[in-house]
Amino acid sequence: KIEALLFVSGESMAIAKQAYHLTSTFPRDERFGLTSQIQRAAVSICSNIAEGHNRRSTKEFLYFLRIALGSLAELETQLILANELEYFDPKQLDAILLETQALGKMLYVMSKKLNEKL
Repeated sequence: KIEALLFVSGESMAIAKQAYHLTSTFPRDERFGLTSQIQRAAVSICSNIAEGHNRRSTKEFLYFLRIALGSLAELETQLILANELEYFDPKQLDAILLETQALGKMLYVMSKKLNEKL
């Protein structure tokens, strides 16, 4: 179980790093707009997984996983918008969205199993 958590946490960190890499090429005038929003959403995912796990309560962990899922949805939406604004290559969007969708499935399964414990 801890291995699954470490894997999910590692995946969320990898997505956050990718988000930072992608936003490094955005126009400077987006620094306090979409760039910041994308970076904060990406960091929120892994941060909420970590915080929820550290709470040592299944109910609280589940709560924080739901927040992480919400941040993941925000990130996907912001990345799609950035792509529509032509801030990066569409192939990059496809690659990161495959990863976010896989992470979303993992978080969903983890949430479902925790919910069964309650």
